[in-house]
Amino acid sequence: LYYRKGKTPRRPAPKKPTNNQKDPVGVYCRVRPLGADDEECCVEVISSTTIQLHAPDGLKANRNGEFKETQYSFKKVFGIKTTQRELFEDVAKPLVDDLIHCKNGLLFTYGVTGSGKTHTMTGSPGQGGLLPRSLDMIFNSIGPYQAKRFVFKPDEKNGMEVQNQVDALLERQKRESQQSVPKTPSSRQKVDPEFADMISPEDACKCEGVDEDSSYSVFVSYIEIYNNYIYDLLEEAPFDPIKPKAPQSKILREDQNHNMYVAGCTELEVKSTEEAFEVFWRGQKKRRIANTQLNRESSRSHSVFIIKLAQAPLDADGDNVLQDKNQVNVSQLCLVDLAGSERTSRTRAEGSRLREAGNINQSLMTLRTCIEVLRENQMCGTNKMVPYRDSKVTHLFKNYFDGEGKVRMVVCVNPKADDYEETMLVMRFAEMTQEVEVARPVDRPICGFAAGRRQRNQERGGPVDGEPPSTLSQLQNLPPVPSCEISDPSDDLTLPRVIECMEKRMKMRQMFTEEYNKAANMLKSMLQDLDGKLLSKENFLHEQRGKLGEKDKMIQNQKNEIDRLEKKSKMLEYKIDILQKTTNIYEEDKRSLQQELDSREHRLQRELSEKKRMEARLHGMVSDEKLRWQKECERRVNAKELEMQNKLWVKDEKLKQLKAIVTETKTDSRPEKPQRPSREKDRVPAKRSASPSPVPTTQPVRPMHRRSHSAGAERWVDHKPSTNVELDTVMQPNVPKAIKVTAPSEKALSKCDKYMLTHQEVASDGEIQTKLIKGDVIKTRGGGQAVQFTDIETLKQETPVAPSRKRRSSETGPNQDDKDGDWTDVETRCSVAVEMRAGSNLGPGYQHHGYPKRRKP
Repeated sequence: LYYRKGKTPRRPAPKKPTNNQKDPVGVYCRVRPLGADDEECCVEVISSTTIQLHAPDGLKANRNGEFKETQYSFKKVFGIKTTQRELFEDVAKPLVDDLIHCKNGLLFTYGVTGSGKTHTMTGSPGQGGLLPRSLDMIFNSIGPYQAKRFVFKPDEKNGMEVQNQVDALLERQKRESQQSVPKTPSSRQKVDPEFADMISPEDACKCEGVDEDSSYSVFVSYIEIYNNYIYDLLEEAPFDPIKPKAPQSKILREDQNHNMYVAGCTELEVKSTEEAFEVFWRGQKKRRIANTQLNRESSRSHSVFIIKLAQAPLDADGDNVLQDKNQVNVSQLCLVDLAGSERTSRTRAEGSRLREAGNINQSLMTLRTCIEVLRENQMCGTNKMVPYRDSKVTHLFKNYFDGEGKVRMVVCVNPKADDYEETMLVMRFAEMTQEVEVARPVDRPICGFAAGRRQRNQERGGPVDGEPPSTLSQLQNLPPVPSCEISDPSDDLTLPRVIECMEKRMKMRQMFTEEYNKAANMLKSMLQDLDGKLLSKENFLHEQRGKLGEKDKMIQNQKNEIDRLEKKSKMLEYKIDILQKTTNIYEEDKRSLQQELDSREHRLQRELSEKKRMEARLHGMVSDEKLRWQKECERRVNAKELEMQNKLWVKDEKLKQLKAIVTETKTDSRPEKPQRPSREKDRVPAKRSASPSPVPTTQPVRPMHRRSHSAGAERWVDHKPSTNVELDTVMQPNVPKAIKVTAPSEKALSKCDKYMLTHQEVASDGEIQTKLIKGDVIKTRGGGQAVQFTDIETLKQETPVAPSRKRRSSETGPNQDDKDGDWTDVETRCSVAVEMRAGSNLGPGYQHHGYPKRRKP
């Protein structure tokens, strides 16, 4: 097989159990008594399988303001009068029976802080809990069939090895010699006297159907999971009163059968209930507990007590344990005391207590999540990944839910009203857990030897488990010597009977002597073999020492080479440092020069842009000044022309009057003053500008209108900001049927087709310039309106120099016409410059207003 570079090959998936039969998780409920009689109770036992929760006073459970009652069903409910023995008979005894028959089991207690989990698991003086009763039942069942110490030995990979009798004997002697040395004070803890007798003799029980042709050994280990770290409570740390060593956390690993175990965990072989409970109590002293608001001795960690039972069949003769590792069956029972879930608002935890509570709640939440995902996968047929690795508790017991075994849970409930909300959450989780199914454990294969081997071996006095027969017991089996007293000379029976008995005894002594000689020869040959092995081992050690010396020389040479290379490396590092410093200096100079160059380039670019801007400004000023002077010259020329035309008209009128005087007769009445003739055709028109003709004061002003070809067919939005200045000029824009607004309006745009914006600004000559910006209203895809501008119309206001009419007097002559006049005409001229793009429409029209002549006072 070839794998891509950088990719780790996938590990093969664990083998699924072939057993298709499954059993649901057994969930039991135990209700503890109230602490005080006057406390309010929120739990009621309805039947042996159902309990009911009542909402306490002051808590409304639904919107109608009524108390809500809920019922929960379990495999069995134990009331406040249930004894520890009754609980053990229904819950733990089947698990112990399965343990002896090579089947795994898991039992854990779950509930709120102070609900009685530790009491259910451990018990009290005279009322042993599930753990001590399980140990007592195991040793009562396998007591006569236990193997010698160290016949079974853990292989540190969650398995067991079988040692021969000699290796086991040597290891026992070695351990006995180590135990003769005084131990540290921490290793001499004993069980408290009050816990010495937790189980009364009448409560003792044993398992039926134990295989008598097998040898058994019990191993126990005790761990705790604190802040999601695993610690070994049986680990013997060296005693240091000055600086005690903190315990080291352990890691989880997977064995060859895909079962999880704690690597490096201490496993002690025990031979009696008292010894096992002494080991448990020694670890219990190290467990982390604390005083909280809810419990005086609250468990701050999850404790796991593991009972591992190793059993192997005897050989065909029934003498020793069969030396075949494949025939060793290892089963285990895990007793878990979970820490209680709690709300920090009730416990008022701070600091480390708050962190402990957070980790406890997090691990319990992970357990709930795993159960929910398992239930969903089994009921809905999904294949979601179960998050076992999110917590050490779920990761350790992963093989119980994915593999095979029995799982039992005892839900402990405190009926007081303060725990009502937490109790409801516990009840929901417990009911959901009952719907999860676990594979049923299968029976282990049995070896093909005939049954009754141990009993036949004991009948013939042979050794069992390598224990040689007692010489004293065999000598006691010799036939007794009959009485040698002869009372009758004719007695012919006493002496032959004595002789026969003595001959039998002699034969038996000879047989014993032969057996002892045979055993001595066997022992001698065994010792010789051991001596040979010892010599071979000594030779091997000598060879290893020689090789070690050579390796030491090689190591010394390598050290010298390493020293030389280190010196060379230091010299190269020194040179590299010098080169690095030089490089840094050059880099700094380069950076400074680059910055100076960039600054100069920026300065040149800025000066160039400033120069271009100044040129553009000067060019604009020159063009504006030139345009202004051109306009001023045109205005003066037009004014001068108008003045000259007016003077010419005055002279013509005087000539007409003189002619009339000469030709006509004189009359008393003065002739009516003639109207001023129009010289519009003689005037020179300005750029698209017009001067209104003066009208007599007696005639009314008639406004003039100019309209677009498209005016009236479309609706316009006339947008005039409120900040515009009213100019009151002659020509004003007039848009009929227009919606006039002062601010942008989406509503007005939706009703019209055209848009006109009136914008005012100051022109270069200082006059106000008005721009009419026009456009079409377009519907957008999103339902709104947009304006597409089409043309711009510009209105410019100009104030021309108005000519004055001289008053004519009969007393003055014609030379004084320029000084006095009869009246003065005041005119206002307005020029409209229209700037439109090619192809644009004319837009709306204009309304022209004329002004009458005002007579000079």
